[in-house]
Amino acid sequence: MASCLVCCIIVTSLFTSLSFASAQQGRAFFAFGDSLVDSGNNDFLATTARADAPPYGIDFPTHRPTGRFSNGLNIPDIISENLGLEPTLPYLSPLLVGERLLVGANFASAGIGILNDTGFQFLNIIHIYKQLKLFAHYQQRLSAHIGKEGAWRHVNQALILITLGGNDFVNNYYLVPYSVRSRQFSLPDYVTYIISEYRLILRAV
Repeated sequence: MASCLVCCIIVTSLFTSLSFASAQQGRAFFAFGDSLVDSGNNDFLATTARADAPPYGIDFPTHRPTGRFSNGLNIPDIISENLGLEPTLPYLSPLLVGERLLVGANFASAGIGILNDTGFQFLNIIHIYKQLKLFAHYQQRLSAHIGKEGAWRHVNQALILITLGGNDFVNNYYLVPYSVRSRQFSLPDYVTYIISEYRLILRAV
């Protein structure tokens, strides 16, 4: 029960700048996190954490797998739709160039967690601090496209979604009986540790 409660707290949305009600078309939207918000980055990686086969995508407009861990739209898609924005492309997509950079980007990667050792069994995934490095790279690309000042303004007016935490329990603490983390921490202490590590991530965004 405690872990479920903490997951509800940790699997969260962080909105910067304006609220939903005051969102405007033209704002960039960025998504970071795990499979709940991955829009296809893992399809470009040599990993077992993939959603590239049916029944994934059967209710998506294209009626085929898109790399989303969903039968249709995922959380970022629904947010974009309700804000009147174009869906953000996976950052690893070769289509994310030129004017599409202005829409934002999705950096999420299925299998990751708050901790870097979460998801090790999936091999090549984009852990959260690597996602933040890719975000810095995105900003360099955007600066080359619209200038440094314009890029700074565009990013600082953006909407950001971060969804993390579930895998730190499912695919780490509870992965196997007597996992490394469960031997290191009691569940309450692990919850405290996870929250402290998550706080560091939020400060780094």
